[in-house]
Amino acid sequence: MRELLNRMHAWMAAYMKSFYSDDAEVQQGILLKEKHTGYVTANCVELAKFLKLPKHDAELAEIIGLFHDVGRFRQYSLYKTFNDADSEDHADLALKVIDELEFFKELAASDYELVKFAIQNHNKMTIAPTDDERKLLFARIIRDADKLDIYRVLEPFLAQENADKLPNFIKGRARPDVSPDFVENFVTGKQADYKKIRTNGDRKIVRLMWIYDINFSWTMQRIVERGYIEKIVANLPMDERIAEGVRRLSRRVEEKL
Repeated sequence: MRELLNRMHAWMAAYMKSFYSDDAEVQQGILLKEKHTGYVTANCVELAKFLKLPKHDAELAEIIGLFHDVGRFRQYSLYKTFNDADSEDHADLALKVIDELEFFKELAASDYELVKFAIQNHNKMTIAPTDDERKLLFARIIRDADKLDIYRVLEPFLAQENADKLPNFIKGRARPDVSPDFVENFVTGKQADYKKIRTNGDRKIVRLMWIYDINFSWTMQRIVERGYIEKIVANLPMDERIAEGVRRLSRRVEEKL
């Protein structure tokens, strides 16, 4: 499988570079996703080590990390946005790209379906129901690996004074307030729908609510070590209801650690 993985890495590197542009904003977006792909792949490899997965499964996790956002490049080429709500679900686009690649047919049929299931579910609010524990495991790995790096990507823009510096392709409204339904989700521990984001405050709540969907202590430990939660909380418009949500969130973090 390593030889196949080497070919996949070479193809992906060339594919991402094929989207390079003289347009500064387009190039910024492509480079952001190229770097994100590298970090998420590395996170998958590290999670596989933490979970002591056998070599074959660790390589499957690496493949999933490498290709999880392959749809992003076609998405930006077609729609000039990384916003799924304004274009097409990038995980569904990824499956279209993967189905066109002959080297994926070299995987065993069960592994091919597992890879596609994990990638299709890496960005959904919840994982699609399945009785296949292996599919669930790899979906959880990529969801953790992806979220961990998105915290890194968004960290410079968490403070309100930096909200307007968000690139246009990921920018929302810069208002700092949090919509009432997002406050309620935060207090009750329910996932917020990112498609309903209306303010920068809403965006921060969505990122905090991801904590309830972190699957492995390895991931939570890195989130805590890097101070992502504290940085988001410090830039929320605090009131008693949001403080209540923060207390609930803190209990969840301690449980997972």
